[in-house]
Amino acid sequence: MDFFTLSQQEYQALMLSLKVSLCAVAGSLPFGIATAWLLARRNFPGKTLVDALVHLPLVVPPIVTGYVLLVLFGRQGVVGSFLYETFGITLAFTWRGAVMASAVMAFPLMVRAVRLSIEGVDRRLESAAKTLGAERGSVFFTITLPLITPGIITGTLLAFARALSEFGATITFVSNIEGQTQTLPLALFTMTQVPGGEAGAMRLCLISVGVAIAALTASEFLSKRFEKQIKG
Repeated sequence: MDFFTLSQQEYQALMLSLKVSLCAVAGSLPFGIATAWLLARRNFPGKTLVDALVHLPLVVPPIVTGYVLLVLFGRQGVVGSFLYETFGITLAFTWRGAVMASAVMAFPLMVRAVRLSIEGVDRRLESAAKTLGAERGSVFFTITLPLITPGIITGTLLAFARALSEFGATITFVSNIEGQTQTLPLALFTMTQVPGGEAGAMRLCLISVGVAIAALTASEFLSKRFEKQIKG
């Protein structure tokens, strides 16, 4: 087989990774913006604890995060048993579980980027709009949201790249089932463990690096472009 030709297993892993990463980012984006705004603009009892919990996946081993997800959302878990018995939904050992694991691991990067962007907004602009009679929701969507768009773009693309590279929490929560939960990092890991898998591992490694570089480059380009449009 040509070195540049993906096998069926590699192609499935790549497509599943893209699907999981896109779903993880799309599903967590509204919550990421809301959480970032809450942490940036509101003081409330337990704020430090909430901030710590949001960023916890960054500092604990990913396997710990995956185990906690398994305990909570496994079919016998506190939340997982309710979802299964009530709605027939199973998350553990499914691609939906991979989406959840990836979203949890990528969430802190998204929140941090958006939060920094919100903290950089000149609040006098918002105050002026309110003085002119604009409602709070209108102020957010017409002034705040456009100003923090570069941060949202950065956070979204960073989260996408992180979700695409997620390994530890995913393999713990959904295992490594070819064609069902085997994402790009899991397929790469599998190929490093079998004889003759070096070429496939190298292909997946190059793809992972290429997608990550593309995401980071796009993040920088789009952020600068929106900043110029805002300032212009």
